[in-house]
Amino acid sequence: MTKISTATRAAIKQEFPNLTRDVKKFPVRDGEEPWTLREAEELAALLLEDKERLERELHVADRELSDLLRNSGDGAGDDQADYGSSALEREQELTLVNNMRDLLDQTNHALDRIRKGTYATCELTDLPIGKARLQAFPRATLSVEAKAREERRGA
Repeated sequence: MTKISTATRAAIKQEFPNLTRDVKKFPVRDGEEPWTLREAEELAALLLEDKERLERELHVADRELSDLLRNSGDGAGDDQADYGSSALEREQELTLVNNMRDLLDQTNHALDRIRKGTYATCELTDLPIGKARLQAFPRATLSVEAKAREERRGA
């Protein structure tokens, strides 16, 4: 377990004023211990840190992508290989930015679920997601079974 600083704990209390009450309602799977306030605070702290980090990284990546798009013709000359290389670089940067945006959206959604007291509940089945799954991937919105079902349908 990670040690949560006093400042982080205060930020969590401000961001999630009902967490002490709501954590008692977070569902668990058969055989799991109930959620503790400390466990919920640790996941909330991790998600808040990830949100800040992703926002910073996304700001930098957006700026770099804008620069790359603005200067895409500079220095390319008439060589097709240079044009191809520039296009590949832009495509990779765009993919990175889109992936970061998706991760930030997932993080914000998880934080909203904590705020609303619906965290740890599968959005598809309303059954518990499972503590181990959420501790490994705090952004999870589906139980392992629901996720497997979703992937089988998509395949």
